[in-house]
Amino acid sequence: MKRIAVFGKPGGGKSTLGRKLAQAKGLELFPLDLMVYRADGTKVANEEYAAAHRAILDRDGWIIEGLGTLESFWQRLESADTLIYVDLPYWQHYWFTSKRLLQSAWVKPEGWPQGSSVLKGTLASWRYLRLSPRFWTSALLARIEASAAGKALYHLQSTADIDAFVNAHRVRR
Repeated sequence: MKRIAVFGKPGGGKSTLGRKLAQAKGLELFPLDLMVYRADGTKVANEEYAAAHRAILDRDGWIIEGLGTLESFWQRLESADTLIYVDLPYWQHYWFTSKRLLQSAWVKPEGWPQGSSVLKGTLASWRYLRLSPRFWTSALLARIEASAAGKALYHLQSTADIDAFVNAHRVRR
């Protein structure tokens, strides 16, 4: 596990999983939200994002968490040796997204783009979650599985799966 892609719907715990895995494996974590948005919350130009994404893929080791553009998503899956699809039930994605908003009154969510509104981000996440069944389909999973030939693919479908995965991949000292 040196080149790890963590992806899935909003609010599933991708950032937390990526952070824990980065600590355990000693790899640098690249949250895509921090690459897509500037410190003031505005989006970066697609060309700037694509160049930054390509530079990460050219490294020996990384963990990239998030979706980004479709083009970069498929590039990342091709370059990765490990694919982690966080696919919790929809109600959990909605709950975790809502919980993040509620907690943001006291603490900024970890990995959240500096200057970005948590409220606006939550509204966008809810909108994306509403549209997600059209994107995160069984056909997409089949395509991901086909692209995973020769790679490790983990399809985490519950918080218990995520916890077990983190526990199994901790660095033993």
